[in-house]
Amino acid sequence: MEQKGAIIVISAPSGAGKTTIVKRLFQEIPGLAFSVSATTRKKRENEVNGIDYFFLTESEFKEKIKNNEFIEWEKVYDYYYGTFKSFIEEKINNGISIVLEVDVKGALSIKKIYPEAHLIYVVPPSHEELIKRLKNRKTEDDNDIQKRLERAIMELSIKDKFDYFIENKDLEKAVSMTKDLINNILKKEKI
Repeated sequence: MEQKGAIIVISAPSGAGKTTIVKRLFQEIPGLAFSVSATTRKKRENEVNGIDYFFLTESEFKEKIKNNEFIEWEKVYDYYYGTFKSFIEEKINNGISIVLEVDVKGALSIKKIYPEAHLIYVVPPSHEELIKRLKNRKTEDDNDIQKRLERAIMELSIKDKFDYFIENKDLEKAVSMTKDLINNILKKEKI
């Protein structure tokens, strides 16, 4: 039987730097597939449909929920987010390791379905730094920032359910540590 691909899930509170780290990983680790999530939130200026997210209307998303097309989904900050089951299955069954960038609850849902999944939690250096990062990226208004900070408290409270932690105090170190961790996971999976 052909070796299945590894499932690597990266989560963090908004503003902790997970998207930046994930983008760098794909530049530095060949052969990984990125799981593109679906969302109902508006597309940001620099985002591309099908690459950053699959942008769906709320009715399209709800139809896919009804058809059981998601491995996990959740409503976060007034928008729906989800991971397509077919995408994950196709990759891992063809021996391709996949990285999912999902929220904390989504990561725990994936772990229930795929106990072999590796959950990595990116931790911000402090609450103050998280606030600063959210404000500096200028993609949310004050109301959205407040919602994200409230959710961050909940997300940080369940971080102990993750397999690995990466503190993103210094981006280069965080990328390097995450890259080393993933390379080690991939080596172990091939044994």
